[in-house]
Amino acid sequence: MTEKQIREKVVNLINSWIGKKEADGSHRSIIDKYNSHKPLARGYAVKYSDAWCATTVSAVAIELGYTDIIPLECGCEEFIKLAQKMGIWVENDAYIPKLADIVLYDWDDNGVGDCTGRSDHIGYVTKISGTKMIITEGNKSDAVGTRELIVNARYIRGYVTPKYSLKATKEEASKPSAPSTGSTAEYKVGDLVMFNGCLHYTSSYSAGVAKACKAGLAKVTNVAKGNPHPYHLQAVPGKGATVYGWVNAADIGGTTSGKTYTVKKGDTLSKIAKQYGTTVDKLVSLNGIKNKNLINVGQIIRLP
Repeated sequence: MTEKQIREKVVNLINSWIGKKEADGSHRSIIDKYNSHKPLARGYAVKYSDAWCATTVSAVAIELGYTDIIPLECGCEEFIKLAQKMGIWVENDAYIPKLADIVLYDWDDNGVGDCTGRSDHIGYVTKISGTKMIITEGNKSDAVGTRELIVNARYIRGYVTPKYSLKATKEEASKPSAPSTGSTAEYKVGDLVMFNGCLHYTSSYSAGVAKACKAGLAKVTNVAKGNPHPYHLQAVPGKGATVYGWVNAADIGGTTSGKTYTVKKGDTLSKIAKQYGTTVDKLVSLNGIKNKNLINVGQIIRLP
């Protein structure tokens, strides 16, 4: 089974629970599934009257046997702490979620900068279409239901990014993504590159622990050709990135001379393109931007 198929399996299961609700007691099967797994998180058996959003996310992992890559918890804040220990917590407004990633919310978020408040709710990303995503959640109005949000919109506390690749038994049928320059470029030690990702790893091997970091200009300091995370990058000070570790080739947007622009409030790609005598399409291509209408304050834009 490929990683893509595993992610779809998660989505299909949580979506099959849509409609389970407190009103008729059908939600109890989810809580029973959670309580069946031992040891219980913090030794607590969830009651049918408790909030059960995190319980639902955990129950999916228990049902599918993914308890080694998805935290088991009945509380959102504790869920985040476990994800941080596992190296799969992403707290970065620039992150673009994948199918079956886990979203945590903070309803008190004011929408300015990365949200760092207390989390109130949780669910799985079950569909992504352009800048919109569908999240399927337990305990949404006392039932399993869906919510539509703009990617990286207000109220998003952060993401848990389970390593579904560890459960895969075969490679994807399609070829891996090439660097965002559209080429199959290889990089060497000393190259200055535009890092477009949000995760770095403690090792170039698949067992490497993922850690959250920010995109920007970085320098290649080591190469492990053929490994899952083949390039070791070190952030260039003052250029946005906080990366210091091994990264995926697809998260590198090509080499650069170091000429960049930091997005400010009110900026658009067309405004930046006009200022530097280039085109929006060129900036999109150089920076691997998926949505030309969506850039974030503080984002580093590579210039031609």
